[in-house]
Amino acid sequence: METDKKKILVVDDSPLMRRVLSDIINSDRRFQVCAKAVDGIEAFDLLSRESFDAVVLDLNMPKMGGLELLSELRKYRIAARVMIASTDSAQGAQVTLDALELGALDFIQKPGSTFECRGEDFTQSFLGILYAVACSSLPAYDKPPLPVPKRQESIPPAEQRQTVSPRGIRKIVAIASSTGGPRALLSVIPQLPKDLDAPVVMVQHMPAGFTASFAERLDHASGIEVREAKDREVLEKGVVYIAMSGRHMNIDRDFKGNLVVRYSDEARCEGVRPSANYMFSSLGNIAKLAVTCVVLTGMGSDGTDGIRALKEKKKDVFVITQDAESCVIYGMPKSVVNAGLSDASLSLEFISNAIEDKVGRLT
Repeated sequence: METDKKKILVVDDSPLMRRVLSDIINSDRRFQVCAKAVDGIEAFDLLSRESFDAVVLDLNMPKMGGLELLSELRKYRIAARVMIASTDSAQGAQVTLDALELGALDFIQKPGSTFECRGEDFTQSFLGILYAVACSSLPAYDKPPLPVPKRQESIPPAEQRQTVSPRGIRKIVAIASSTGGPRALLSVIPQLPKDLDAPVVMVQHMPAGFTASFAERLDHASGIEVREAKDREVLEKGVVYIAMSGRHMNIDRDFKGNLVVRYSDEARCEGVRPSANYMFSSLGNIAKLAVTCVVLTGMGSDGTDGIRALKEKKKDVFVITQDAESCVIYGMPKSVVNAGLSDASLSLEFISNAIEDKVGRLT
């Protein structure tokens, strides 16, 4: 075995699925399957004795399932980079979100048949996510679970108490995240006040069928309202709108002056759809709109070109990037920083407060 290959542990109760996933992983020169486990008990034993660059974990297994394994790893502070291979169902979406809260870094929908698993689309997506997870930071189980404590309530500065024109909203927050993003967002969004003086639009790279469940999960955890954005929906202050999987989200003004969501079906950008580049770029076409951009953890550079185009068109743009120390993957924020487009690089725990300071509260 080549020493520079990423060491992978595959955990699945199906012998056929273990073999198929192992074949896919070993077909890529970056990886080598070094061990397999049939359930969480066997996987826990391996992880307590050996280190792996990444773990591919099924959730539904006898004796000890994926959620129980993640809980045990957290309990005993055994750090592991975990990628979930989940079935595609509404119930599965909720279980997968539970796994992300417990420390899993990313996930992929596992097709219903091994034949589909061998298809080009699944193989490429699977290997891309696995590489991102294998290159990520190890979970810090010595730190308290999310959410982080919120500072004391305060009155917004006078300059932030603005009278909004009847013709529409004058401030907006736009957030982009990818690998590690769900856990980061579960830290940031619940800390935003329900009377935030701006709408929040957000792109989180997730498969189809998961953004609605994730919006619901965030909504239950937050004082601010969270929704999956609908096409042509009018944006409201104090509401967070998550882009629907599989379509690009653009923001526009309608003939009444309202900010509205408009979905489009252009080709993938940076290999993803929705793309943060589309969202950020669209905001540059709206006059008299102050934009606060936030770029959180994620692999690649999605968002950089969009923010560059936005800053070329508008002066009232402020860009916050998550710092390297608190990122699962310092890819998307690093790209923005290296392009000279970041105005503030902050630890995750300070980002919600920075957003509130920038846009203020309703008066």
